[in-house]
Amino acid sequence: MAVPKIPLGDWVDTFVDFLQVQLEPLFDLIRDGIGGFVEFIVWILSSIPAAILIILFTALMLWVSKWTNAVFTAVGLLLIYNLGYWDGTIDTLALVLTSVVISIIIGVPIGIWISQNNTARNIVTPILDFMQTMPAFVYLIPAILFFGIGMVPGIIASVIFAMPPTIRLTNLGIRQVPEDLIEAANAFGSTTKQKLLKVQLPLATPTIMAGVNQSVMLSLSMVVIASLVGAPGLGADVYRAVTQIKVGIGFEAGLAIVILAIVLDRISQNIGMKKQK
Repeated sequence: MAVPKIPLGDWVDTFVDFLQVQLEPLFDLIRDGIGGFVEFIVWILSSIPAAILIILFTALMLWVSKWTNAVFTAVGLLLIYNLGYWDGTIDTLALVLTSVVISIIIGVPIGIWISQNNTARNIVTPILDFMQTMPAFVYLIPAILFFGIGMVPGIIASVIFAMPPTIRLTNLGIRQVPEDLIEAANAFGSTTKQKLLKVQLPLATPTIMAGVNQSVMLSLSMVVIASLVGAPGLGADVYRAVTQIKVGIGFEAGLAIVILAIVLDRISQNIGMKKQK
């Protein structure tokens, strides 16, 4: 006896169509807001001469990390500029920064919420598992339907894929605060808000920054995938090289992504360590 197929795909299509019709004004607002924010970041970064921007990144790296990382930052960014991928790097940096900012704005409050509520944690954790295990390409399909072609659907897909580490590590960092410090705060009559802002969050900052660091890396891993829906940047150069079978151009663009990833990784990683010290 044949078991009839559950029309799961049809249900999903119906639900997406419903959202597309009923929430179109909201999606337009989100698209315009994210697009405007990205354009603003690109405008700021593009208005700064490349040499000045390289010096600023090098100085930031020197402040948060050791001098060898600062030297790598200077040499790496100069190499990107020399190879002619500076504009693509600016676009990619804007995409990553926007994705990370949205991940922090949404992810940190959710992480705080589930750290204070076990029921919420039990509900959110399977959702995070789903977000991290679903192939990233799948997120592009509804993103295109809701937000059209361009950078915005790529950013939305990047946020969905990159946000779980921020939520998980915010929850973990707050839950790992020593109980004796919580008891001391209670003994002094601290409210829940005071404990959170003055005890738990400061001590959990390195762990939260580790989550932000992972979100940065996952956002960068989405750069090439986002280029499939029209997002500009280094991912578009890699995708163009693949379609035209140009190994040299693909290697150069890939190397630029690697350099940018290492620079952002060292900066975000060492900010948390510096804060802890």
